[in-house]
Amino acid sequence: MKKNLIVLALSMFATITASAQVYDIPPFAQDKFYLGASLSNLDINYSGLKDLSVDFSLKGGYLIEDNMMVYGLIGYGHEGSKFKCDSFTTGLGGRYYFEDNGIFLGVSAKYKHAAKSYNDFLPGVEVGYAFFLNRTLTIEPALYYEQSFKNHGDFSTFGLRVGFGVYLFND
Repeated sequence: MKKNLIVLALSMFATITASAQVYDIPPFAQDKFYLGASLSNLDINYSGLKDLSVDFSLKGGYLIEDNMMVYGLIGYGHEGSKFKCDSFTTGLGGRYYFEDNGIFLGVSAKYKHAAKSYNDFLPGVEVGYAFFLNRTLTIEPALYYEQSFKNHGDFSTFGLRVGFGVYLFND
């Protein structure tokens, strides 16, 4: 039994070492481009006024240094609140990746415009994980919080966001 556990541990170590050697460039190296899309708010968030809401956003970013990314975003949202309206979002943000394990901490500032004359500024924070499916494609679940300047109690939200990312090399 002890011999089997040692063999299993050694084979796991060899597998991890072999997969680490496949990537000659670290996953969050400087000068990479990032393209991402995310979906959030599918009844897994909380806000004072919303029933069902769905947000979709597209991001484009650049790793300015190892483990540090800046990005711009645009988004569309359908809010099933008492307002029953669609909204459009634009903003800027940044992420810091802790080492090469995929955990990241992000900050953002968004401007939101809704069809019924609702405008808001939303600074936010997020913590998430970039899980690599292959050398460039990731699944990125994240917990987020966005603070509303218009009405904290009704429009500030926290929830779960699930995204996909593509990290492109600048060769």
